[in-house]
Amino acid sequence: MTTTETPNPSPQQNPEQSSGWFARFLATVEWLGNLLPHPITLFALFCVFIVLFSGFAEWIGMSVPDPRPEGSSKRELDGLIEVNSLMSAEGLRWIVQNLVTNFTGFTPLGTVLVALLGVSVAEHSGMLSALMRSLVIGASKRMVTVMIVFAGVVSNTASELGYVVLIPMAALIFHSLGRHPLAGLAAAFAGVSAGYSANLLIGTVDPLLSGITQEAAQMLDPTYLVGAEVNWYFMMASTFLIVLMGAFVTEKIVEPRLGPYNPKEASIELGQQTVDEVTAAEKKGLRMAGLTFLIICGILALTVVPEWGVLRHPETGAVKNSPFLKGIVVYIFITFAIPGFVYGKFAGTMKNDRDVIDAMSKGMSSMGMYIVLVFFASQFVAFFKWTNLGTVMAVKGAAMLQMLGLDGPMIFVFFIMVCGMVNLSLGSASAQWAVTAPIFVPMLMLIGYAPETIQAAYRIGDSVTNVITPMMSYFGLILAVATQYKKNLGIGTLIATMLPYSMIFFVGWTLLFYLWVFVMGFPVGPGAATYYNP
Repeated sequence: MTTTETPNPSPQQNPEQSSGWFARFLATVEWLGNLLPHPITLFALFCVFIVLFSGFAEWIGMSVPDPRPEGSSKRELDGLIEVNSLMSAEGLRWIVQNLVTNFTGFTPLGTVLVALLGVSVAEHSGMLSALMRSLVIGASKRMVTVMIVFAGVVSNTASELGYVVLIPMAALIFHSLGRHPLAGLAAAFAGVSAGYSANLLIGTVDPLLSGITQEAAQMLDPTYLVGAEVNWYFMMASTFLIVLMGAFVTEKIVEPRLGPYNPKEASIELGQQTVDEVTAAEKKGLRMAGLTFLIICGILALTVVPEWGVLRHPETGAVKNSPFLKGIVVYIFITFAIPGFVYGKFAGTMKNDRDVIDAMSKGMSSMGMYIVLVFFASQFVAFFKWTNLGTVMAVKGAAMLQMLGLDGPMIFVFFIMVCGMVNLSLGSASAQWAVTAPIFVPMLMLIGYAPETIQAAYRIGDSVTNVITPMMSYFGLILAVATQYKKNLGIGTLIATMLPYSMIFFVGWTLLFYLWVFVMGFPVGPGAATYYNP
């Protein structure tokens, strides 16, 4: 694939952003987002706020009735949940003694890093890139839009690859077919970003979010466990919906609106841009990697499908709460690392164990920012939990929802909307969920909904507005690629192009959630409960 990046044009230089209500709205969103500090700084400030507010709350005697049944674990004898102050001597001792373990014991940290080790081998061997190119290049002209959106969704397993490789490639493919390149870019962007949580496979985002959800759920129920697989069924079904909606919006709304493409609008000499074909060695590597993947899946199936499977629950013999589901991250690691190395051997990109180690090291080297973020996020969650502020807020919030009659399934529509609005200014999925989960998970548990269902709803809101917020980390990259094909394109134009995806994905995906969970009664994942019964 051959492209040339151009500098990101300054928004102030684009007249398209200077007038109109929509342009003013986008400018306001960008301005508000820019007022926010870095997410790491934000979590540090939240920690300071909790320390100060917990002291004030204890001083005024803030408390709520404990909703847990009598005799429950950690239920106070007087039946009250009171705020513990971090400004006290006891609070200071707790901070000093637990600062390290708050970080190292944060559930998402280890699970994400282990999963990423396997994904890094598959990515750096070139397997994921070759797989995406084979999916898109091999599609017929009629199916190319569908395959681009589909490739975007499945690329979420290694999301950076989707942004860096697939989106520029989709623009090239559309241009080579005589179609508007920005329509191809928009289709891929929608699949990768607006359909962020949908996937056929369990990826690195699943253990990340489930770990945060578990931490939040344990504020109310200390024994509650949330595995990485708990949203798998719903996310698989969502994949097909996102692909269909993405292709429909591209061909019926976005592409007709863009009209015929004029190459004179480009900021670079387009010429005969081409996408690298999948070579014979890459095809052989993909075939062998696919065969290896099937063999691994067959071996894993023998450990859990038969009644005598060694990874079933040792006491009940069930799959629910089994070592298989509790250790699903191990299988993410295996099913990416081994096929990735096999691909590398046959494609000629990997020769020995040193190449595997280098790939894993490169994957870990990209996680520095994430690790720093997790340090402060873990402190925030731990502070919230120890002070009981999260539980107190959840009980008060749940009581208010019940008083207003907002405890039915329709509450999730508002919840998804709130998550989508927060995402406009706080674009990181992990950062947003670390902030909101300690409030919303216990609150919605108290009105009867399981954490697995709450997390599935959050993932919809977190995904659908990714493509219309300048705060999304890859937005600048997408804008830079888009300006290659339309030199005067500004932030407002790009967001206006992506807004139909956001709107239709929100409506369609929310409707699917409501039908899936509350009408058909399907679980959102293996062994996942819909309702919470303490």
